[in-house]
Order: sequence, then structure tokens, then C-alpha cells
Amino acid sequence: MTATQYDDLDTAALLNLAQRTLTRYPASLQGELSLLCRSENATFLLKAGGKRYALRLHRGNYHQRADIESELHWLDALRETGIVVPQAVPDKEGQTVQTLQLEGGGVRHAVLFEWIEGEMPTTDVDPRAFQQLGHITARLHQHSKTWQKPAGFQRIIWDHPSMVSPQSHWGDWRDAPNLRLEDRPVVEEAIVRIGQELLRFGQDASRYGLIHADLRLTNLLLHKGETRVIDFDDCGMGWYLHDLAAAISFVEHHPRAAEWVDHWIKGYEQVAHISDVEMAMVPTLLIQRRIQLLAWVGSHADTEMAQSLGPRWADHSVRLCRRYLETSELPVGA
Repeated sequence: MTATQYDDLDTAALLNLAQRTLTRYPASLQGELSLLCRSENATFLLKAGGKRYALRLHRGNYHQRADIESELHWLDALRETGIVVPQAVPDKEGQTVQTLQLEGGGVRHAVLFEWIEGEMPTTDVDPRAFQQLGHITARLHQHSKTWQKPAGFQRIIWDHPSMVSPQSHWGDWRDAPNLRLEDRPVVEEAIVRIGQELLRFGQDASRYGLIHADLRLTNLLLHKGETRVIDFDDCGMGWYLHDLAAAISFVEHHPRAAEWVDHWIKGYEQVAHISDVEMAMVPTLLIQRRIQLLAWVGSHADTEMAQSLGPRWADHSVRLCRRYLETSELPVGA
């Protein structure tokens, strides 16, 4: 493995850090912590004073403190438009980002968020849930294109090298479990073609800007007819339609994936128009995301998400790369 990106601390150590974080908050926020999930970060449920909160403990070597503060600036700005997004809770000193020193050196950052109520749709529900996903994504993009970022704003960059090169943010796609050595040339050929297509497409401000970068059904909450968005940890500078590719993350090979893409586009078009040039790039962005996820699965092989994919997930990825190279069809589906 060429990337050590999954958190190397065990659950007990992470819980200890979470408890240390809570000491910086008022007495009303002292309560019971329990681990919700470990993926890119460790997220804890806090029950205190009859309310629930989410404590996000960042893994090391990913975001700087300024990156996290910039994320919170965007969330504040989005909330002013009426979009329901996570709200950070300040500590006793008014700080929303906590920095914890580790005994062995290094630091970890943490943020406590207000709990957002809602039901998380899944691929088993009415596929029109993807329409809601496309609709809210278009609203985020509209805001991104007009928002004046504050001085010092900085977020992660999602371009072709940072997504699928051996030195990508999520590691080397070659580390993906069950990826056959003889299948690597197919993926490599797809990467070259993707790079050529994106070079021609360019990064004009109408096509490339601040995006969520992980806006899939697991980060969407539905509550009393309202659509809410969570988990902006990966938000950064990327192609706007990467958010379409991210919408079907890990399930691009599902038999209904093309239908989900269609519903997402319908929802998006209710708010904003996708040009013909952008629409022509959808296959390229879809397969780029799938290859990016090969890298993620390789560097996060111990996560529940990676282990749930099964032994044939890499085979499906290669099959979709071939479809991208050999046909004009979307590289999705069975």
C-alpha cells in the first residue's frame, strides 16, 4: 500500500481524544459519547442535556486547520440562503475548530456540530430521491458561483492528478483489493483518455469551482419535505459535474445506475442548466470518480464501507473502464 490515509488510532484512542475535546465546551455539553462511524474521519454521537450532537474527529495528514475553518465559512454562508447544513458549536472560548496535541507528536482537529434531523434515502427507495439530490446540488453550485470567499479561504483541490494519479489524495488506485495485475492497463488507458478530455474541457469558472465533492444519498437527509445536506469534509475546488459522479459513488455498476443519473440531471435542471459541452463530459467524470474510488478502497480497506463492496467490485470497475474506452454509452450499469 502506498498510502497511509486511514486513521491509525484504535477506537479507544479516538474516544479518548473525543473526551478530551469535550472538556473545552460548557458544562451543558458534557455527556455521553458513542462512536457512530469510522470512514474518512471518526464521528461520535454526543448526548447531552437532552439533545444530540455530532463530534467529528479529523484524521491526520488530510486537512489543515485553515481548511476546516474555510469549510465552516461556506456552511455559514449557505445557511444564510436557507439551505439546512451542519452548524458548528463554539467552545467556551468561542472557537469552533479544536486542535489537540498528540502524545507522540502531531495534532488532530475536531469540530462539534448541532445534530440535523432527517431520514437518509437509500438506493432501495424511489429513484426520484436522486432528483432531490440533483436539485439541492444545483442550489449549492449557484451559491458557489456567486459567493465571495473570505480572505484566506483554502480548500482541497480536486483535479485529475489529485484524484487518480499514484500520488492522489486518496492514494494509488493500484492498491485496490482484488484488482488483477493484468487489468491495470485498461485502467491506465482510461486515465490517459480522461486527462486528455479534461484538458480540453478546461477549468473555466462556469465549470469548475467550490463543490461538495461527496454529495451522495448517504449525505442527504429528508425531513418534513425539506432536503438537508451534511458532511462537507471533502468540499473543495473541482468540476461542478463531479458532484453528479459522486452522487452514485460505489454503485456505478448497479443495474439502475443510468436511471439514477437521469433523475439527478432532471432535478438539477429544475434549478440550473447543464450545457451540451458539460453534458458531453458526464461519461468522463463518471469513470474518473470510479477510478478515484479504487484508490479510496485501497487506502481505506479496513473500513466497513470498503469491506461491504464484495470481491467483484474491482472487476466491475475494470468493466466500466472498458465500456468508457470502447463505446459511447455511460460507464455505468450492469
